[in-house]
Amino acid sequence: MTLLSVIFLQFLPQTQAADYDLLLKGGKIVDGTGNPWFYGDVALRDNKIVAVAREIQGSADRVINVNGLIVAPGFIDIHSHSDWVILEDGDAQSKIRQGVTTDIIGEGYSVAPSKGKRSPREVKVGKRSVKIVQIKDYFDALEDKGISINIASYVGLNSVWECVMGKKFDQPGTAEIAAMGELVAEAMEEGALGLSSQLMMPPGLLAKTDDVVTLCKVVHQYNGIYSIHIRDEGLGVFKSIKQAIEIGERSETPVDIIHLKIADEQLWGRMNEVVSLFEEARTRGVNVQANVYPYTRGNNNLSSIIPPWAHEGGQKKMLERLADAGDRAKMKKDIVNGVDGWYNHYTAVGGDWSRMLVSADNTFKGMTMDKVMAGRIKGREPKPDLLDELFDFLIEQNGSVGTVYAHHTEKDMNLALVQPWCSVGSDGSAYATKGPLRSGNPHPRNFGTFPRFLGKYVREQGLLPLEEAVRKITSLNATKVGLKNRGLLKEDYFADITVFDADKIIDRSDYTDPFQYNEGIVYVIVNGEMVLDHDKHTGARPGQALRRKVTKSAQ
Repeated sequence: MTLLSVIFLQFLPQTQAADYDLLLKGGKIVDGTGNPWFYGDVALRDNKIVAVAREIQGSADRVINVNGLIVAPGFIDIHSHSDWVILEDGDAQSKIRQGVTTDIIGEGYSVAPSKGKRSPREVKVGKRSVKIVQIKDYFDALEDKGISINIASYVGLNSVWECVMGKKFDQPGTAEIAAMGELVAEAMEEGALGLSSQLMMPPGLLAKTDDVVTLCKVVHQYNGIYSIHIRDEGLGVFKSIKQAIEIGERSETPVDIIHLKIADEQLWGRMNEVVSLFEEARTRGVNVQANVYPYTRGNNNLSSIIPPWAHEGGQKKMLERLADAGDRAKMKKDIVNGVDGWYNHYTAVGGDWSRMLVSADNTFKGMTMDKVMAGRIKGREPKPDLLDELFDFLIEQNGSVGTVYAHHTEKDMNLALVQPWCSVGSDGSAYATKGPLRSGNPHPRNFGTFPRFLGKYVREQGLLPLEEAVRKITSLNATKVGLKNRGLLKEDYFADITVFDADKIIDRSDYTDPFQYNEGIVYVIVNGEMVLDHDKHTGARPGQALRRKVTKSAQ
């Protein structure tokens, strides 16, 4: 190169790097604190929020005018079941399109641990197979695959229980509980948020209060949380909430009760008494909170009508009992009369088959069970016992039929929802309207929870101010589980952001046609990258496995 050329190049205009990667201009800022909105800008660089102000000067690689739109922190789904489906399709379509940027998984049965008497699950990550033995294996698999949302996880009581006890219904001794405690500690060391239990069905149903207190004391050592599906949401709801409070109080561990409800028609209208239990406990220093999903129907399995004792040994043993005349007689008695400490889905809906909707991926999907039963007994004389038909139906379906139960009321739900300690979680998974994750007839909460909450209950019913509603799906959930630097629009926080139209946001998914995305979610940004741009999923997978930082309490 000649000297003249060098001199010429020195005087060429140099391209300067922009101040920001992305600048959102002129939106209504609802920052997640619950404070009143204000007009302003949000600037991002790399994976962080670098400025939130009424006006931000400077250049950006992309500037988006969000005038007329709400700019909020990305929604955090505190109760999700995306555990395995996110490894099938990392795009997390039905969550991203709700504005969700973080899913919290691991209710009861967490992905791990799977050792001892519990066999590990093998998953495909690219061209290789990976056995998920410990939670760290799962987190590594997520990051190797690439995911569009962040994932955090509890360690599930059911999982640690089966590692030690297997499928038998034997009661654990001191040594077995200690072994479970070691598994909980291992999971906490690997980044679990805390312990989650599902006490309504086995094996969680087998755990005594003292057992759970012992395990929660391990969680307390790591400053974690206890998330609980209470033992009985029906006739035993008050006793079950008191049990959850006792566990938190004795172990000094924060408690979050998932999908708080009164799920038996005999107790409808008594949510004020439930609220009083929370307030009394909080007054004396017990950090007990809850979450709900904004629907009056829950999703479980038709096999949940089968009494707990018939599940011992797993599905194969249950099917054998369903075919046995003596066991059938005993089951009928327990289903009709109930079993102490067991939440009975059948009596909770008054034995009304029309309040049970098949959500499984079979030829009956979308049908209510009264229609299924009518088809089965048509032309048969004498008319068969419908519980016998239930047993036969379960045998034909290999013991599992996903079912939506209409078992609680909007009045009770709304009273829970307005409490300052009650947040929102979907109890749903990351499905899609196309491809392998379009399966069955799932509950609409898998697609519509957060737009429904903001559209129906905030805009249309005025149940809550928008700012408080956003707090319930962002910072409140982040604070409960200990997610650092997420859940707020704040400088140096991770750039998880949802931009939506408050005048249009609404769910479209329903019980008979669930595979529908929502209206009103405009942009979704995860760790600084645009994942939803209007109606288009960009294909970006910037999500992270959120390993809770280990901070141990003084012993």
